[in-house]
Amino acid sequence: MFARLYRSQLHRSCAGRSLVKRCYTAAPKLTPGTAASGYSLLSCVGAATAAGAMGLYLGSQINTKEQIASAEQTEPALGSEVSSLKVPAVIPNTDYENEPKPAYYTNTDISMHERMESFVLDLQNRLVTALESLEPSKKFYRDRWEREDGKGYGISCVIQDGQAFEKAGVNVSVIEGTLTPGQLKSMRDRNPQTAKKLDAGEEYDFRVAGVSVVVHPRNPYAPTAHKNYRRFEVYKRNDKDAGPVMAWFGGGADLTPAYLFEDDVKYFHQTLKHACDAHDQTYYPRFKAWCDTYFKNIHRGETRGVGGIFFDDLEDKSPEELFHFAYDSGNSFIRAYVPIVAKRMTMPYTMRERNWQLIRRGHYAEFNLVYDRGTKFGLMTPGARIESILMSLPLTARWEYMNKPIAGSPEEKLLETLNYTYAAQISTAQSDPDEGYYSWDEDEGYSSD
Repeated sequence: MFARLYRSQLHRSCAGRSLVKRCYTAAPKLTPGTAASGYSLLSCVGAATAAGAMGLYLGSQINTKEQIASAEQTEPALGSEVSSLKVPAVIPNTDYENEPKPAYYTNTDISMHERMESFVLDLQNRLVTALESLEPSKKFYRDRWEREDGKGYGISCVIQDGQAFEKAGVNVSVIEGTLTPGQLKSMRDRNPQTAKKLDAGEEYDFRVAGVSVVVHPRNPYAPTAHKNYRRFEVYKRNDKDAGPVMAWFGGGADLTPAYLFEDDVKYFHQTLKHACDAHDQTYYPRFKAWCDTYFKNIHRGETRGVGGIFFDDLEDKSPEELFHFAYDSGNSFIRAYVPIVAKRMTMPYTMRERNWQLIRRGHYAEFNLVYDRGTKFGLMTPGARIESILMSLPLTARWEYMNKPIAGSPEEKLLETLNYTYAAQISTAQSDPDEGYYSWDEDEGYSSD
């Protein structure tokens, strides 16, 4: 087809001239004293004009095709970024246990809310520095914003279209406000203890300091990851001086790969388990099970990823003990995740892996928009900053009709793992909702408990 179009472009002038020549020779000879009808000449000129226009049109199509092809040649080839990525000799901020503790770690002269604010700001900087050590093309864009009503601020650190990271966001929010009826109902419905402390007929104010992280690497073999740590305080309306009616910690971290590397999953879980065990050896099995329960796409019958830890409404120890747990757990994410990206970001890949990555990102977006409590709470909050709330969504995603992986393929292996985890969770939740049901075994990999 393109060869024919090309020939039309080359010969459009000749074709037009030949047609015009034939038209003139076919016209009747003029006889002195008679008027020429002009029919043959005008019709042939019209045909010649049409032929020339068609040639010009076809030629313009070829020019457009050539321009597109030229533009495509200037775009980086798929996977070409791996050649420019270098794994650093040392990834910063991964040795949190042996580093000196910051002043806010033990400073009881300020409120716990202020200490949490200092922690999430510090953790944001530490993680951004670690991620930037892998990204050669650009730095995170830092966007500080203030709520229009003056009730808080945030700092959104975002990178897009990098060579190592297609999109990554590390957001801090320190805000306060009044709970809407819908927010209060959601809190009471999810936790019986909360329902006992928060009266449905009362009005309450809140304040929260938290950090939320989502990282979408460019390489399909490098997994997406999510982290969130926060402290939430609830007060009787306009009575903050009386102290909080309730205050709790929430958070966790989880891994969402497009391709399953069991040693990556094992390393990620062991690192989080180590941080949990330092404070309470029941935390990891409890929070691991909680993570699988929470991060699932019910409509697809699969978990979002391969898990991690998740907890909410945590107030089973003193605020001091829980703050130290949040500090260690939050910092352990840098050690658990960033080295995995460094390990996988230079692996060659093809369009097949890229398309599968985009399909999995579509499923990731489905969870965040349909089920995620943090997203729902943010969207329900008056004056919320939508750009920061939806920062977790991937830059690109793909939905294919009736996509089904090839039998025995790496894509099918991942899907079977997610389906199995989901089925095991449903089965155990029906029989004993208080027990852990599915965990990573250091020797055997995934197994149901």
